[in-house]
Amino acid sequence: MPRLAAYSAFEKASGAKGFVLTRVIAAKGSTPRETDAWMLVSESGMFGTIGGGRLEMEAVEKARSILAGSEASELALPLGPAIGQCCGGHVTLSFEIIPPARFEEVETLVKTEDEADPEVWLFGGGHVGRALTRALLLLPLKVHVVETRENELAMTPEGAEQHLTPLPESLVAQVSPGSAVIVLTHDHALDFLIVSAALAREHLAQVGMIGSDTKRVTFEHQFIREGGDKAQLSKLVCPIGRKIADKRPEVIAATVASDVIAAVSTWRDARAQPAS
Repeated sequence: MPRLAAYSAFEKASGAKGFVLTRVIAAKGSTPRETDAWMLVSESGMFGTIGGGRLEMEAVEKARSILAGSEASELALPLGPAIGQCCGGHVTLSFEIIPPARFEEVETLVKTEDEADPEVWLFGGGHVGRALTRALLLLPLKVHVVETRENELAMTPEGAEQHLTPLPESLVAQVSPGSAVIVLTHDHALDFLIVSAALAREHLAQVGMIGSDTKRVTFEHQFIREGGDKAQLSKLVCPIGRKIADKRPEVIAATVASDVIAAVSTWRDARAQPAS
C-alpha cells in the first residue's frame, strides 16, 4: 500500500518527540474537509491533510507549538476574512501528541482507512490499461488488473494487484459491491463475456467498456440476442471517458479515472445516507 509506505517513512523521520495527530472534530458550513479528515505533524514533516490553505497552516503551527511544550487544546477557526479564507464555514480541530510508543495505533488508523478504499477491476493491461492503472493508483482506490497475457501483465505498474487467468470473466464474481469494473481487453469476444458477467452483478458502482458508439450498439444487439436482460444495459458505460480529440492512452486514462472516482464515491455516499 503506497499510503502505508509513506506513513512508515514519516514515522521513521519523526524522532523521539513523536508527532501530533490533528483531527477535524466539527465542520459547519462550507469547509475544505469533513469530520473524517486528519493529518500528522512532526517537527519537520507532515502526513495527510485537513484541507490546505491558511486553515492547515494555523493547524501546523499549533501542532508544532504543542510538540515544543505548549498545552494541547482545541482550535476553532472561522474560515473567513480574519484568516484570509473565503469558504465561509467553521472548523474545530483537536490535537493529540503521539509518542513513539503509540506509533502502531496510527499505523492501524492508516491501514483501516486504506482497507476501506473501493476497488477498481481493470480487465485488460495493454497501453490504456497501464496508463489507467497509473492514474488510479494516485487515488484512494484498490486497483486490480486482470490479464490473459503474461507478458502484458508483467508490465503492470507497481502497486496494483495482478491476476493472470485464461478465463477473466470468472473473476467478476470476486468483485466486491461498490466496485467499478472497466473492460479494455484486446479481444471483443472477451469484452462481451466480461461485460455480460458484470451486468449480471448487482451493486457495482460502475461497469465500463472501452470502445465507440458503434461498439456499444453491436454489444447491445448481441447481448439481447443471447438472452440478456435489456434493462441491465442501462448500467453500461460505453464509450468510457470523455469524447475529446486526443486519444493518447494517458489522456483517455485521465478522463476515465475522473469518472471512476465519481462513480464509486457516489455509490458509497448514497448508501451512507439514512433511509427516508
